[in-house]
Amino acid sequence: MCMRDGAGASLRRIVAVALLSAAVPMMAVAAPNLGRPAMPEEVARWDLSVFPDGQGLPQGRGSVADGAAIYREHCVSCHGAGGRGASAEELAGASHRLTDPSPDKTIGSYWPYATTLFDYVRRSMPLNAPASLDDNQVYAVTAYLLHLNGILPEGSEIGRDSLPRVVMPNRQGFIAVDGGR
Repeated sequence: MCMRDGAGASLRRIVAVALLSAAVPMMAVAAPNLGRPAMPEEVARWDLSVFPDGQGLPQGRGSVADGAAIYREHCVSCHGAGGRGASAEELAGASHRLTDPSPDKTIGSYWPYATTLFDYVRRSMPLNAPASLDDNQVYAVTAYLLHLNGILPEGSEIGRDSLPRVVMPNRQGFIAVDGGR
């Protein structure tokens, strides 16, 4: 087969690129110098997982009454009076069931575990200062939100031992998946 010089040069370039491409993954590539290893105390600060059975809950307690005051100070501007919604989602007062065309996904109508509520508030709220509430404040806000949803009576107090025992109305609405724990 006879090739003109231009075609032969092109073929040689294609072969060279193919061979080089195959060799690159086998060559040692220096890792980028990004970041640093996390210190154990930094990891501990973020190791906050709370499971449905209560594993991971910290010591502490909070009452519905204390939670109402904390809610007024830190939550009402976004979630509205009584958790009925404002610039952020409604937390209580669902008027539409989950099977309705426009369901209300409030704490009482949707969330399967009260411990998940504690975990979420502790990590993410308030929006302007996430994780700034201490554990007793988080228990108190959780108690208040459960009260707003008709799950806890007004004089209630919750803590590490009692929160996992709270039975949420939609607990059976989810399929349990064991994540290998």
